[in-house]
Amino acid sequence: MEDALRALANDKRLRILELLKKPRAHFPAQVDGDLIRDGVCGLNIADKLSISQPTASEHLRILVRAGFLKPTRIKQWTFYKRDEARIRAIKATMARSI
Repeated sequence: MEDALRALANDKRLRILELLKKPRAHFPAQVDGDLIRDGVCGLNIADKLSISQPTASEHLRILVRAGFLKPTRIKQWTFYKRDEARIRAIKATMARSI
C-alpha cells in the first residue's frame, strides 16, 4: 500500500494513469505494439508529457512497482498499460483503510 500511495503523490504519474485509461484518444498508432493489447511505448509517454525519456522511465518504474501498470517488452521497446484488476484492488484496500 505504501508504494501505491507514493506513486499517486506525483502529478506526472497521475497524468500517466489518466492518459492510459484511453490510449487511442491520447496517443498515435504505433509501428510495434497495439495500443490496447500491448500498451503505449514509454517514448510516446515521455513525448506526451514533454519530459525526458529517463524521467518518464523512472515514473513508469514506480507505477509498475506499485502495481498500477503492466510492462510488455517488444523488440527494444517497453510498452505500458494499466492493470485494471490491480487498480480496483488498490482502490478497495484504500477505501477499507479510511
